[in-house]
Amino acid sequence: MNLSVNSIESFSTVDGPGIRTVVFLNSCNLRCKYCHNPEMQKMQPLNISVKKLSEKILRNKNYFGSTGGVTFSGGEPLLQSDALLELCKILKKENINIALDTAGYTKNINEEFLDYIDLIILDIKHVTDDGFKFITGGNKEISEHFMKILKEKNKKIIIRQVIIPGITATKQYVDELKKYIDKMFIKENIIEIEFLPYHYLGKEKYEKLGILYELDVKEMDPTECQNLYKYFLTL
Repeated sequence: MNLSVNSIESFSTVDGPGIRTVVFLNSCNLRCKYCHNPEMQKMQPLNISVKKLSEKILRNKNYFGSTGGVTFSGGEPLLQSDALLELCKILKKENINIALDTAGYTKNINEEFLDYIDLIILDIKHVTDDGFKFITGGNKEISEHFMKILKEKNKKIIIRQVIIPGITATKQYVDELKKYIDKMFIKENIIEIEFLPYHYLGKEKYEKLGILYELDVKEMDPTECQNLYKYFLTL
């Protein structure tokens, strides 16, 4: 089987624990207003075989140590889960730790693929139906279906929330986020909850691709973001 891969980053320290090889896959069925990888939104031709990709990843095995591994990101890697399942079977024979960076947005989930995933890095877009629709153009129920599967499978999770001025950067939203997390997840399975300050890093890509950048807000001040996180920890 083949995959559509945009790029591979060999020595990342921000896409899961330890040193990781990150595989960025093409195709996503959300259109998040703050997406910083718009070049990966559309499906591109299949350009690498499972065998070839496994060889590229395993070249870095000695750098992974006891905490690192591979992270599948994108795009939405769940959309290529059949081929990724084949890849995971190869990697697990070499005891590679596997993380999945996802929004959990697909109606067709290959649950066997999830059995090979050690860690889910889950991006929560918004906790209300209208907020989710505004930010992504999608239906929150689809992501929540994925969350229920994670709960059933007892998967370990890192939760990420982008903090956007005027949208998610309020104490009222943080209150609702805490309630939402308590409802949707098993507390003991949450390794970490990260607040990510909204930034303009993807804006230039939109201009190059001729895509309208729709989110007309200022960048999030990192200190204010950290203060909201400290408030979240008191709840």
